[in-house]
Amino acid sequence: MSYRQTTDFLLHDWLNVESLQQRARFAEHNRETFDAVLDMCEKLAADKFASINRLVDTEEPWFDGEKVHVPEASRAAARAYAESGMLAAAQDYELGGMQLPCVVEMAAHAFFSKAGIGVGGAGMLTSGNANLLMAHGTPAQQEVFAKNEFAGRFFGTMCLSEPQAGSSLSDIVTRATPDGEGFERDPLGPRYRLRGNKMWISNGEHEMAENIVHLVLAKIPGPDGKLVPGTRGISLFIVPKKLVDTEGRLTGERNDVALAGLNHKLGYRGIPNTLLNFGEGRYPVRGSSGAIGYLVGKPGEGLRCMFHMMNEARIAVGLGATMLGYAGYEASLDYARNRPQGRAMGPTGKDATQPQIPIIQHADVKRMLLAQKSWCEGALALELYCARLVDEQHTGAPDDAAQAALLLEMLTPIAKSWPSEWCLEANSLAIQVHGGYGYTRDFPVEQYWRDNRLNMIHEGTHGIQALDLLGRKVVMDGGKGLQLLAARINTTIERALAVPELAEMANALAAALAEVGRATKAAWATGNPEEALGNAVPYLQAFGHTVIAWIWLDVAACALAKRATLDDALVQGKLAACRFFFRHDLPKVAAWLQVVASRDDTCRTMEDHWF
Repeated sequence: MSYRQTTDFLLHDWLNVESLQQRARFAEHNRETFDAVLDMCEKLAADKFASINRLVDTEEPWFDGEKVHVPEASRAAARAYAESGMLAAAQDYELGGMQLPCVVEMAAHAFFSKAGIGVGGAGMLTSGNANLLMAHGTPAQQEVFAKNEFAGRFFGTMCLSEPQAGSSLSDIVTRATPDGEGFERDPLGPRYRLRGNKMWISNGEHEMAENIVHLVLAKIPGPDGKLVPGTRGISLFIVPKKLVDTEGRLTGERNDVALAGLNHKLGYRGIPNTLLNFGEGRYPVRGSSGAIGYLVGKPGEGLRCMFHMMNEARIAVGLGATMLGYAGYEASLDYARNRPQGRAMGPTGKDATQPQIPIIQHADVKRMLLAQKSWCEGALALELYCARLVDEQHTGAPDDAAQAALLLEMLTPIAKSWPSEWCLEANSLAIQVHGGYGYTRDFPVEQYWRDNRLNMIHEGTHGIQALDLLGRKVVMDGGKGLQLLAARINTTIERALAVPELAEMANALAAALAEVGRATKAAWATGNPEEALGNAVPYLQAFGHTVIAWIWLDVAACALAKRATLDDALVQGKLAACRFFFRHDLPKVAAWLQVVASRDDTCRTMEDHWF
C-alpha cells in the first residue's frame, strides 16, 4: 500500500475526519476539500522537494562572510511552499488560512517530510513561530509578525539552546535589558536589548524570505543586575533580523544579530544550522550595540509561552521521523521486489539450476519489511491520532476538549520519542535490505538514515522525554492522565476481545498495560525521585510499545469491521503488521519494566572512575 492509501484509510475509515465538518469551524469542508489539499501537497512535494532531496544533501549551505548561500532549487521550493498557503493552512480564513483540521494539515505536511525533510524544515518552524504569537502575542505582534509569517514574507526560528547550556535551559545567560526611557510603550511590545549567543538554530540565517523572525529565550536581570536562577527567570522576545514598522514594512535597519558560523550536521544538510550572536555590536542599531527585541507575554513566562511552540514541534518531529522511516520502507520494498538473489528452499535444499527469485520471497527479508511497516505505519497512526486530539481540544465539547488535552499531555513524549527511535531503526533495516548497495549514494536509504538520526536529539532527547513522562506526566493530578489513557486502551481491548482474530492480541495488550501500571507504582514506591527516575528511558520504551500496540489493535479492529468496503490487500497487510508487532515487539515490554519496577541501581550508582 502507498502512503496515500494508508493515509486515506487512517483519516477516513479509522479517524472519521469527515465528522469534523459538523463543527462550525470546519463546516465548509468535506472529503473533497480534504482530498484536494492532499492531492496538491502530494504533487508539490514530488515536483519541488523529492526532485532536489539529493542535491541539497550534497550541496550544503555555505557562508561567504556576508550571507548564506543555498541552492536556487531550495529557494524555489520555499517559494512554492509559501505560495501553496500551507503555512497558514489551519488558520482562520480572515488570516488567509484554510481552517483545515490539524489532522488533515499534518497528513498533508507529511508529504514534504517524506519527499525532502532537508528542504522543508523552514515551514514547520515558521508556522510554529507564528502559531505561538497568535496564542501569546499582542494584536500588534500578531499583525506585524505572525501574519507576515503565514503569508511567507517572513520566516521564523526558535532560539533556545546556548553553547554552554545545551538542553539545560535554566542555565542560559542571554540577557535582555530595557532599551532606554519609554521602552515599555513601544507599539510592538516592551522593547529590550539582547546580548548573548544561541546555538543549533535551524534556518537562523538565509535569504529565502524578506525577513527572519527569531523567537529568543533570554533573562531580564534583577535590580541587582544579576540573572534570576532557574527557568522562572526566562522571558521570550521577538528579535527580527531586519527591523520593521507597525505596518510590517522593513525600515532599512539591520538588527544586531550576526551569524558566527554554520554547523555541518550528519543530516538535514539542506537547512542552514547556525550559531548566532545577539548584540555583539557587529551591526549597531539606532546608535548602539544590542539586538532589539520585543517582549512576548509577561516577564518570566517565556518558557511557558515557548512550550506552545515546543509541544507542536515535538509532534512535528515525530511525524518527520515517521516519514523518513516510511520513505526508507518504500525504497526497500521496491528494491526487494526487483532484486533477484538466491533461490527458493525445497525439500532437498536449493536447486542451483532454477532461476533466482526476488529477495522479497525470503523470510528474513519479509521480517525486515514487516518490521518497517509495523513501526512506520504504527507511528503514523499515533501522530495522526494526536493531531485529531488537537482538533478535539480546540473544537470539541468542553468535557471532550478537556479529555483530549489531558491525553495529549500523556502522549506527546511518546509521539516525539517513539518514532525517533524506531523509525530510525526502520531506516537501518532499509539499508540492510539493500545489502551493500544500501551504504552507497546510488540509493537514497543511507541519506534517510542520516537525516533521521537527528530526530533523537531534536526537541528534547529520549532522556528528557523519559523524565517528563515518568517524572511528571504519569503522576500529575494524582495519575488522572494515566487513568484516562488506560481507560481508552481498555475500551479497545474489550472491543477486540469479541473478534476471534484479535482476542489473543487483546489479552497480550491487557497484560502489558497491567505491567505498566505495576511498574509505575513500584518506581515511585519509595517516593525518592532519584530512585524512581533512574530507569526512566526503559519506562519510556515500554510505555511507547504499549501505546503503539494499542494503536495497532484499534487500527486492526477498524480494518476488520470495514473489510467489506476495503481492499483485501490493505486489510491483510494491516493484520499482518499488527500480528508482527504483538509477537516480535510487545514481549520486550516485560524486560524493560523489570528494571523499572525493581528500581535497579546499576546505572545511577556507576562511578566515573569505573568506566
